[in-house]
Amino acid sequence: MKRLTRKPGDAPIELLLLRPVHDRALQRLEQDFSLLKAYDAPDAAAFVKAVGPRVRGIAAGAHAAIDRDLIDQLPRLEIIANFGAGCDSIDLAAARRRGIPVTNTPDVLTDDVADLAIALLIGTVRQLPAADRYLRRGSWAGRGPYPLTTSCGGRIAGILGLGRIGLAIAARLAPMGVAVHYHNRRPIADCPFPYHASPAALADAADFLIVSCPGGAATERIVGSDVLAALGPDGYLINVARGSVVDEGALVDALTHRRIRGAGLDVFSREPDVPAALIDRDDVFLLPHVGSATTQAREAMANLMVDNLVAHFSGQPLLTPVV
Repeated sequence: MKRLTRKPGDAPIELLLLRPVHDRALQRLEQDFSLLKAYDAPDAAAFVKAVGPRVRGIAAGAHAAIDRDLIDQLPRLEIIANFGAGCDSIDLAAARRRGIPVTNTPDVLTDDVADLAIALLIGTVRQLPAADRYLRRGSWAGRGPYPLTTSCGGRIAGILGLGRIGLAIAARLAPMGVAVHYHNRRPIADCPFPYHASPAALADAADFLIVSCPGGAATERIVGSDVLAALGPDGYLINVARGSVVDEGALVDALTHRRIRGAGLDVFSREPDVPAALIDRDDVFLLPHVGSATTQAREAMANLMVDNLVAHFSGQPLLTPVV
């Protein structure tokens, strides 16, 4: 593991932690940095204001909100290292204006998130959570076999956001006999999959719409009533991206009126709050944002976040810069 090279007498480099970070990250950070833990302070806002002039870096725990106002309070800020691939909770424009690099932790979580997307797809289409409940409440013995569901093979998955995770999902779909189509902001050169010019056009062509695009203002609620209507009464929505990408009200309405057949969701717009209208439905498969929640992925994410900080303060190139 990389360690920060310091000369005798060098002043400690102070990092701001807004939220708790992974234990592995904390262990490594404590070896090389002085940590200013806002989450331990009785008044986090007052704490940040007091220590702001000393802060040289931020080790950003998952979904820590870093907006322009916060960045403006940190005149010596040199880097924001995010724990996670998505940076939609960070004001990238404000960081860019100040020339502050932002890093993230891509790749190391790709396989686990892609695996979970496939699990959500199969679980949703085959109604595995509902079938599990059917067995547990004694319905198998009392009412007979669980009703027939449907197959995944021989159908079309539309991937909304064919980035690292989207491509990994596509690779897992091929052995299942599922064809892949996609939509990005622009077509990918030499991509073997059919491209659709809009989310609605993609949904219209697909049996399963799998959302794996970044969050943020550009994608907020792009899966709305029009896209769900295009997906149709035999279609399924799978979301492993950000809850903000899907209009949850439109989704509840589409499920209630059977405009789509089911949904598998690992993310929600106001986590950890999940719309009550989704909780008791047998046509949805709900998970508590566990796409990258494996020991291996989270430790790798922690190490990559710290390695970016060490690289910056050692004068070395950043490993995974976003800005």
